Amino acid sequence: MPFDLHPVPRASLTDLSRVFFESEYVQAAFAPEVLKENSRKYEERLASCKMTVSPDDTTPTILGLLTLGKTPQDFLPGAYIQFLRINGTDLVDPIVDEEVIKGTMIDMIRRTEEKLKAHNRTAVDISQGPHIVNMDYPHIAFQQILYNAVMHRNYEGTNAPVRVYWYNDRVEFNSPGGPYGNVSKDNFGKPGFTDYRNPNIADVFRTVGLIQRYGIGIQTARKAMIKNGNPEPEFICDESLVICILRGKK
Repeated sequence: MPFDLHPVPRASLTDLSRVFFESEYVQAAFAPEVLKENSRKYEERLASCKMTVSPDDTTPTILGLLTLGKTPQDFLPGAYIQFLRINGTDLVDPIVDEEVIKGTMIDMIRRTEEKLKAHNRTAVDISQGPHIVNMDYPHIAFQQILYNAVMHRNYEGTNAPVRVYWYNDRVEFNSPGGPYGNVSKDNFGKPGFTDYRNPNIADVFRTVGLIQRYGIGIQTARKAMIKNGNPEPEFICDESLVICILRGKK
């Protein structure tokens, strides 16, 4: 059993947001006509989406807490994102913006994207109507690397968060957990090499529309960086972490 389906015995059904599950997640996961004809109870729907162990055992899974949890960090203390905007090129330089971003995976990603957008300077041509002509970094590269960092990170045996550190010359994404499965330090980021430490989390990302196709995130980020005039993404991997570095324009 993958770790994202392990039960969390300390958690209960009341730790999951029924409102989000029924108003957003289920609506994204199933066609309207399917929902209209479905007569399953709430507990049965949760279990069918792997958010709980079974209709009779409503213990939330890791997936359930990360997707629907009201306070998932109460049970998974390292499952958050640490954002820093550093005015300099070294970690000891002054910090101008800092936030510990908690909540469900979807909440954390949305709020981190807002941070990245706020700090990403853009040049606008207003001669023929507002038109963005230049930006420090392509936002789609931020998205793809951030999604990968949250989706593929190791949630087991670590309290380390995903770290997003923005320096004056680069943005670093630090994801706990090294390459997994058939992905190694040697082939990391190369087309055709992909694996899933958290396959059910990956399914959730696709269900809610964060990703449309599996296995193309790094290639999409690389293409966007080159098109925007930035260097290609750099990766540093070992057994315990993956760091992606997006460098500013030279």
